[in-house]
Formats: sequence, C-alpha cells, structure tokens
Amino acid sequence: MIRDARTRDWPILDIPKLFLYHYLIGNDINIIPPYRPKAGEVEITFRTRKLARTFNSQRELQRAYGRRMAQRIMSRLAVLNSARTLADVPSTPPERCHPLKAEREGQFAVDLVYPRRLVFKPNHEPVPQKDDGGVDLEKITSIIIIEVVDYH
Repeated sequence: MIRDARTRDWPILDIPKLFLYHYLIGNDINIIPPYRPKAGEVEITFRTRKLARTFNSQRELQRAYGRRMAQRIMSRLAVLNSARTLADVPSTPPERCHPLKAEREGQFAVDLVYPRRLVFKPNHEPVPQKDDGGVDLEKITSIIIIEVVDYH
C-alpha cells in the first residue's frame, strides 16, 4: 500500500476480514502487505487523504474510475514505485512519462486510458535542477500524486 502524505501511520491489514470478504463475494483478492518504501524506490504520496484512500483500495479505484482505468492506474503506480528515480520511468508508451507545460509547469504525467492522465509533481524542496535549467530526473526520488484528469 502507498501511504498518505500527511500521516506516518501504516495501514493495518486485517486478514480475517479479507478472507471473509473473499468467501462471501467469491472474488479473487490480492493480499498485499502494507507498503514500506525500500532504499532505491520512488516514494509515492498523495495530495489528499481521499485520493490516498481511493488509490490504496482496488475496490475504491474501480468504483471511482471503472475497472479498465483502475487496472491502468495500478499498473502505472507499480512502474512508478519500482523505479529507482523518475528517470527510470519510461518516456515511451505505454507509460509515457512526460513533463507538462503552461499552467502545469513543474508537473509530470503518465498515460492512462485516453484521454486521461495521472498527474504528479516532485516532492522535493527545491526541485533538483540541471545546469541548463531543466528538472534533473536522476535526483527525483519522491513524488506527490495530484489527480487523474483529462487536461486537454
């Protein structure tokens, strides 16, 4: 699980309730231990607690965004989380991590289901810069998920 930016508490996984849910509903569920960032992983936090709750529950993700979109979001979070730095996230499809322009300057996005994007920003103060003024992706190890949006 991915933690909320405003709390240091890790969620407790209630195994008996998960098995009861599995028995009553009959769906396959993934039992994932609470997320604890390892050295060398991009740390992911969220802009709001509501967003953190939604993204930490497959059921809530499907309710909010639909099944196909929820699968894409989980896939993109797995790619972001497994990267050592933001430079390790592919800039080619299907993820296509890219910087945004104009009023979204300083933010990045990855593709989801067209036309939606997962928008995030570096969680560094100040944001690491290259000599030419661009963002140094090799030094970004923490991000804040802002929203899922169609900004076009």
